[in-house]
Amino acid sequence: MNEIRTALVFPGQGSQHPEMLEAVPENDALERLLDAAEALTDLQLRQILVFADAEELADTRVAQPLLYLVDWAWGVALLEAGARPSAVAGHSLGELAALAIAGVVSVEAGLELVVERSKLMATTVTTVPGGMSAILGLGAEDVSSAIDGIADVWVANDNAPKQIVITGVQAALEEAGEALLETGARRVVPLKVAGPFHSPLMEPARLAFEKILDEAHFRDATIPVLQNTDPTLASDAETIKRRLAGQISAPVRWTETMNSLAAEGPTVVVEAGPGSVLRGLCRGYDELSAISAENTAMEELMQEVSP
Repeated sequence: MNEIRTALVFPGQGSQHPEMLEAVPENDALERLLDAAEALTDLQLRQILVFADAEELADTRVAQPLLYLVDWAWGVALLEAGARPSAVAGHSLGELAALAIAGVVSVEAGLELVVERSKLMATTVTTVPGGMSAILGLGAEDVSSAIDGIADVWVANDNAPKQIVITGVQAALEEAGEALLETGARRVVPLKVAGPFHSPLMEPARLAFEKILDEAHFRDATIPVLQNTDPTLASDAETIKRRLAGQISAPVRWTETMNSLAAEGPTVVVEAGPGSVLRGLCRGYDELSAISAENTAMEELMQEVSP
């Protein structure tokens, strides 16, 4: 009988919600890190989280540091409770939390990178405004064919065999949405994000972030990492840094991430962060069972993931 493995996966922007801090298990460092995040961003992140509307909470400069810290805190709670993951991965922003949990960067250094990343992305979208939409019911090839010839729209996330995200300028997204519905998509759902992320339009942010990463100190991972730009297991610091550098403007290859986990044999996939989006994307994989840490009692969860 195959050994059952555990993988921790960390959600990205779009999973934020106003109550997400309340669900996080007690963490002595979290208040200090929230203070640091407010100082780095010059934003009252706690107040925004509680009192802001959905549009304000979707602001890249707000969502990214808050999500990073909440993701990280869930990862720490799981490790402290006895989880021994064989791999970690994160969806877009969530990859930074995965790297902190894997020991590639300290949580503080990761927070600084996230804040710089969020500022660069927020600045870029002021000159190239746009958004993202989830396409339900069509595969990546069908989506690519349907939008072929429509300028300024691209496949951003291959999340699951029938759940693809497109990205681009608003007019192009609307045109693409109509074409995809005519092709057979069940639904076209605008996402709670503030720009055309994971597209060539984000290249200025990618280039600037790459320079910041050049100066960052990365360590070899203590837990192998699957990354958005190359979902094969890696532990080498320089390989991880190189893969991370291209992420802002490159597609998220999440279907391949799930395929990589399934190929390793029976695996419990734990979504370490707010919501259950990534849990839902595990459906259809016989080798994977999925749990949302936020929506599962810790005692019950640890029965599933402890060796």
